[in-house]
Amino acid sequence: MFEVVLHEPEIAPNAGNLMRLTVNTRCRLHLIEPLGFRLDDARLRRAGLDYREYAQVMVHEDFEAFLTAVAPSRLFAFTQHAVRRYTDVAYQAGDALVFGRESVGLPAGVLEHPAITEQVRIPIAPGGRSLNLANAAAVGVYEAWRQLGFHDVE
Repeated sequence: MFEVVLHEPEIAPNAGNLMRLTVNTRCRLHLIEPLGFRLDDARLRRAGLDYREYAQVMVHEDFEAFLTAVAPSRLFAFTQHAVRRYTDVAYQAGDALVFGRESVGLPAGVLEHPAITEQVRIPIAPGGRSLNLANAAAVGVYEAWRQLGFHDVE
């Protein structure tokens, strides 16, 4: 379906929640090091419930290692600084949706990387600063999946 990429995530419960999301949407979750937690963190297990054993989770040393291992044809970097909305993209199966650290988002080196197809943003109301990482990823994944007609749903 889609590749969900967390670049240097800091908060274990977000990763646990995204394990649940990716199992339920048939996506794969990619965690790019360094991580702000250990994969055996109790908070990650609690947030992920029993989905951890079913989630397809790959850990990559850095962004380049992710690109080499997965080689997605298109990568969409989610950032509040983008002009184009995430809903204005025609997603395709196999696309990678890339999200940054909870505290600072994606670094310039990833945002400006030649492999990034496009930067997109999720609109928020004036005065708002950001969405929770797991919520932002869920918004992006469900829009992409919706565009494909919720393929594979019984």
